[in-house]
Amino acid sequence: MTLVVVPVRYPLSRHSRATLERAIEVTSEHDADLTVLHVNLYQNDETVTRAELKSAVEAVFGRLDRARYVVRPGFLVEETILDEVAAEDADYVVIGRKQAGRWRRMVRQLIDDPDIEGFLRSKLDCDVITASA
Repeated sequence: MTLVVVPVRYPLSRHSRATLERAIEVTSEHDADLTVLHVNLYQNDETVTRAELKSAVEAVFGRLDRARYVVRPGFLVEETILDEVAAEDADYVVIGRKQAGRWRRMVRQLIDDPDIEGFLRSKLDCDVITASA
């Protein structure tokens, strides 16, 4: 079964809604399941539950039949996303343009060429789609 993972912020920002909208399109195009991922940062005192995340998404997009809602704790959003995408063996990951910029800065610290999509493909063996917001 094909799987799309989409990381989002909570509460859903304008950018997260646009990224999620693109992920829903990709899910439909590929007859795929969808994992909606939120990362609770250890350094923040706020925690989001799966029920809160699901409720927020469904308030905007309605019920998504083949969606799974995941909340993971982590120190670095990007690293936690990488872990989740790899663990789920996702076929696609849909990230927002703002998130791609943060990943680019992180990758630039590791390598000279900040080709974020290439880097992620080499690490994850999946297609990376950047949603514009």
